[in-house]
Amino acid sequence: MPAQSRAAYSFGDMLALARQSWLGEMESRLDSAGYPGYRRSDAAVLRLLRRGPAPVGRLGTVLGVTRQAARKVADALVQRGYATTERDSADARQLNIVLTPAGEDYARAITAVIEALNHELSARVDPAQLAAADAVLRAALFDDGTRQRASRLPPPGK
Repeated sequence: MPAQSRAAYSFGDMLALARQSWLGEMESRLDSAGYPGYRRSDAAVLRLLRRGPAPVGRLGTVLGVTRQAARKVADALVQRGYATTERDSADARQLNIVLTPAGEDYARAITAVIEALNHELSARVDPAQLAAADAVLRAALFDDGTRQRASRLPPPGK
């Protein structure tokens, strides 16, 4: 009798569905809070800019995109009224992206939504399940740069 083959678990598909659902929930909650048009890059960029002005190249590094793509993200933030640009005081060749007061508010709203979603998820599973999920997600990181960034994130319960 031939051995039955067993299909591999579709981790990538489940991960993509979870990410899509998470982003959809973020968009819905931010829209309800008066911030329509959430974009995938908003969370990373606005949380970075909350720490202070940053050049376009730094946005590209954080997002893992080219300088040209980062410039489009920055331009979109400016068009939406969440950021402005200014020359760096130490190097006039460098253009920094700076949050406006509306951008600061939007960044706080994004952070609040992320914290709420994290708490809600943590309440839906027990700590051992959350630790196992964290271990699996860390194992799914294939490149060194991403693994290094993830190493700065504390595991559940820490």
